[in-house]
Amino acid sequence: MKRTLALLAVIPLVSLAACGGSSDDGGAGRGGDKVSVAASFYPFAYAVQQVGGDLVDVQNLTAPGVEPHDLELKPKQVGAVQDADLVVYEKHFQAAVDEAVEQADRSDDDTVDVADVVTLKPTQAGGEEEHGDEGHDHEDEGHDHGDEDPHTWLDPDNMIAITKAVESRLAKIDPAHADQYAANATAFEGELTTLGDDFATGLETCTTRTIVTSHAAFQYLAARYGLTQVPIAGIDPSNEPSPAQLADITKLVKAQGITTIFTEELVSPAIADTIAKETGATTATLDPIEGLSADTKGETYLTLMRKNLDTLKKANGCS
Repeated sequence: MKRTLALLAVIPLVSLAACGGSSDDGGAGRGGDKVSVAASFYPFAYAVQQVGGDLVDVQNLTAPGVEPHDLELKPKQVGAVQDADLVVYEKHFQAAVDEAVEQADRSDDDTVDVADVVTLKPTQAGGEEEHGDEGHDHEDEGHDHGDEDPHTWLDPDNMIAITKAVESRLAKIDPAHADQYAANATAFEGELTTLGDDFATGLETCTTRTIVTSHAAFQYLAARYGLTQVPIAGIDPSNEPSPAQLADITKLVKAQGITTIFTEELVSPAIADTIAKETGATTATLDPIEGLSADTKGETYLTLMRKNLDTLKKANGCS
C-alpha cells in the first residue's frame, strides 16, 4: 500500500506498471489479481473470506494455536499491514496490530476498525480485577484492552454488521466485482441470521441462565440471549483470580446448582478444573472462537458457534 521513496527509486518503471496500482478497469487490488487483506485474527479473516471468496487473498495475522491477546507481529506481518489493500482489525484488542496500523498511517477507505462498526460494551471484571489484582500490573504485559470488551464476534448480529462493513470496503477497492461481494455478503448474512434465530430459540427456556466461563469472553453472547456470565478471569485470560474470588465463584456454583464450568481451547483449564472438582460440577468447552487450534482446524466460525449452542443447551438444561 505505502511505498518508501527509497524503494520507489530502485524499482524500474516497467515493474511499477506491471504490479503496482489498481487495474484500469477498476478490478482487483494493487497486486492486479486478488485484493490483499490483512485480518487481525480468525473471526475477521473468516468474515472477509466469506464476502471476498476467490477474489481476495486473506492473511490471518494470528496463527492457529496462538492466543490472540498475546500476539506479537513479525516484521513480515507488519509489512503486510502496511501493504495490504484492506486491513480488518479491532482497536484495543491486540496492541501489536494497533501499533502496526498506526505506523502504516492507513485511511478509513482501506481499513475496517470493528470498534467503529459495532457498539462496544464495558469490560466485565473477572476475579483478578474485582479483588484489586493483588499488586499485579497488567499494563506492563502490553495487554491494552481499554475499558471496552473486544469480544464482539460472539454475537451473530455483530458479525452481520462486520460483514456489511467488509463488503462496503471491498466494493470500493474493487468496484468491478461489487455485485459479487454484495451477493456473497447477503448469503453469509443469511447464515448468520439463521444462527442467531437458532440461539434465541435454543436458549429461550433453560433451568439456569448463569454461565461460569474461563475468562470474560462471552458478554456479547450472554447479553443477546438473556444469560448471565460469571467469568473466572477478566478480559485477559492469562490473569488469575484471587483465592477470595475463587471462593465466591465456588459458593455461587453450589448455591445456583450450576452443573458445568466452561473451559476454552486456547486457555489452560486448571482453575476451571479446580472449581469443578470442589463443587462436583463437570467441565465442558465453550469456544470464544478467538482462533483455531489443532483440535478445531477443520471447523469454521459457524460450526463452532453451533457447537457452543449445543454445549450451552446441555449444560444449562435448555429445552
